[in-house]
Amino acid sequence: MKTRFGKWLCGASVVLLSGCSSMMSHTGGGEQGYYPGTRNSYKMLADSDTSWGLKPLVALDMPFTVVADTLLVPWDAFRTDRSVKSRVEESEKKNYAINTAIPPAI
Repeated sequence: MKTRFGKWLCGASVVLLSGCSSMMSHTGGGEQGYYPGTRNSYKMLADSDTSWGLKPLVALDMPFTVVADTLLVPWDAFRTDRSVKSRVEESEKKNYAINTAIPPAI
């Protein structure tokens, strides 16, 4: 009974803790597009400011992140970011484009 529970606990831990970068990037709303977790993991591995203690954890998590990102490709294809922040940024881009074409009267 103990070995069965131990195996179950180990398996559940692997499933719940895998793909951390993918889950953070999909729920954080920061980066859009396909495979955002994999891109973030790669950036952390390539960044010289990432601590030496974190890089092995990111490297171990990267295959799980790739799998999680692959499973979430349909979500990425149909997801639209309609948060307040994205709407304000979109409005500012439109206003900037209008103001550069037609300068505001002062």
